[in-house]
Amino acid sequence: MRKDDLLLLIDLQRDFCSGGQLAVPDGDAVVPLINQIATHFQHIVLTQDWHRADHTSFAPSHSAAKPFDQIELAYGPQTLWPDHCVQQTPGADFHPDLNALVFERTELILRKGFRKEIDSYSAFLENDKQTTTGLAGYLRERGFRRIFLAGLAYDYCVRFSAVDAVRAGFEAIVIKDACRAIGPVSETEREFAQVGVKQMQSAQILDARE
Repeated sequence: MRKDDLLLLIDLQRDFCSGGQLAVPDGDAVVPLINQIATHFQHIVLTQDWHRADHTSFAPSHSAAKPFDQIELAYGPQTLWPDHCVQQTPGADFHPDLNALVFERTELILRKGFRKEIDSYSAFLENDKQTTTGLAGYLRERGFRRIFLAGLAYDYCVRFSAVDAVRAGFEAIVIKDACRAIGPVSETEREFAQVGVKQMQSAQILDARE
């Protein structure tokens, strides 16, 4: 890998995996693969959903609402979710099978979604599309140019992060088999093609010479 490459691992947390409050189908399967991929990168950033218990994106925060209902908030449409990744709860913890090397090479843990009134899918911008997380500036200051993404979920937080990475001026490459989706992916892949997000398979990394 190049010196200006970085591996951005999205929301590898208990609540998005088997038995979690918002489990992504087959989400656990990405963890062993990501452990292998991580050996090829010297620089890693982890994102961590970090919601307040009364977050506005949670269905119980709205009377008569159900998980997966759609509502309008000040910044536009919002899917309502089951409570998940609440600060200081086990569901917000990283997956226990992530190996030590991943954490040894992690240089930043970016917490997102901690503002009560704004949901946050992207690692770069919150859902109002105006509030930045500071990640783009951090990556520029560090000299990273090419961002590889993996994690959960492919059609939400990975998607939004990859698209925003390109719009912030980075080359974004999604490692597709190291992600899992909540639902259909055709719209995600159409947007990737439109904005220039690239995709690859993990074997292209694992089989490459150092």
